[in-house]
Amino acid sequence: MSISNFKIICLTPVKNESWILEKFIKSTLIWADNIIIADQDSEDNSIEIANKFPKVKVIKNIFPFDECERQNLLIQEARKIEGNKILIALDADEIFTPEFFDFILQDKIKKLKQGTVLRSKFINITPDFGYYWSSTFNLPWGFIDNSSINSGKKIHNFRFPINRNTSFLDIDEIKIMHFQYTDWDRMESKHRWYQCWEKINNPYSSSVRRYRGYHHMYSIRKSELKELPVRWLDYYKEYGINLKEVIKDNIYYWDKVVLDYLLKYNSKFFAKESIWDIDWSMLAKGLNFKYGNKSDFKDPRTLFQKLVHKWLKKTQKNYPSFYVRFIDKILINLFKF
Repeated sequence: MSISNFKIICLTPVKNESWILEKFIKSTLIWADNIIIADQDSEDNSIEIANKFPKVKVIKNIFPFDECERQNLLIQEARKIEGNKILIALDADEIFTPEFFDFILQDKIKKLKQGTVLRSKFINITPDFGYYWSSTFNLPWGFIDNSSINSGKKIHNFRFPINRNTSFLDIDEIKIMHFQYTDWDRMESKHRWYQCWEKINNPYSSSVRRYRGYHHMYSIRKSELKELPVRWLDYYKEYGINLKEVIKDNIYYWDKVVLDYLLKYNSKFFAKESIWDIDWSMLAKGLNFKYGNKSDFKDPRTLFQKLVHKWLKKTQKNYPSFYVRFIDKILINLFKF
C-alpha cells in the first residue's frame, strides 16, 4: 500500500512482546513497506517471530532504558533507506483502525510539508473486546521525515522530533487500537515496574502522583466506555488475523525485574509504592529466585502506608475532585508520600 514517491516505514521498540508481535507484524505489513524493530534484549521468542518476515529488520537497542535514544536509533536506521519517507511509530500493542487505509491513499498526505507530525486518538480496548475508552489526547504516530533529531526525556518521550515550530495534522477518522488492557494482568505487572523504575530514577518525586498516573485505568467510568465496532476487528479477519486472540504468560517479565529491584534496593525503599497487591515472597519462592530469602521480599509497609494505599485506591475514580486533591497534597507535602 505504498504512496507514490514515498516509502512508509514503521518503527517499533520491542521488549518481550511475543504475546502479540506476530499479529502486529501481519497487521502492519498490510500497509508498511518496511518494519524496523529495535529489540531490547528480549528473553522470549520476539526476535524469532520478527525474523520470519523478510520486510522486518531487527536491530539491537543498546540503551538500557532511554526512550529518546531508542527512537533516534530507529529513526536513523530508517534513514538508511533511500527516498522520501513517512515514518510511523507504533508499539507492538498498537494497531490502526481500518480508516487508516483510506487516509494513507489520499493525495493530501503527499502535499504535507516535511516535519509535519500526524496525530490521532488512542483507544484502549477492554479485556472482553466489547468496549473501549478514548485517550484525552491525540497520539503522534506519523512523521513526514525532515532529517531532524529527536530530543527529550528517558521515559514517556515523544516518538518523533517535536518542537515549538512543529506542524501537526490531527486526523479524527483514524483511531489507534491499544491492546495493552486486553491482558489486564500483564498491564498491571508492567505498571508495577514503571512505579519502581520512577522511584529509582526520580527518588524525590511523589509516590501519590505515581499512583494516580499508573492507575488511571481504574478511574474510567461506565459512561466513558463505548462499544467496540465489530468491523474494526473483522477487517483484519479478512487477512487471516484474529486480533481477539490473547496469549498469556505464566510469569510476566516485569515481575522478575521488580524482584531484582527488591534484592538490590531492599523492600523498604519501595514501601510507598503501590506494588504490594501480590505476594512477592511466594512469587520469588516459586521462581527459586536467585539467593534471596523470604524476608527480602516481605511487605515492608507500616499501618499508615497501607492506609494511604487504601485511600488512593478508594478515591481513584474521584481524584480530580477538590477534596481528593487537597488530601493528596497533604500526603505529598506533610508526609512526603
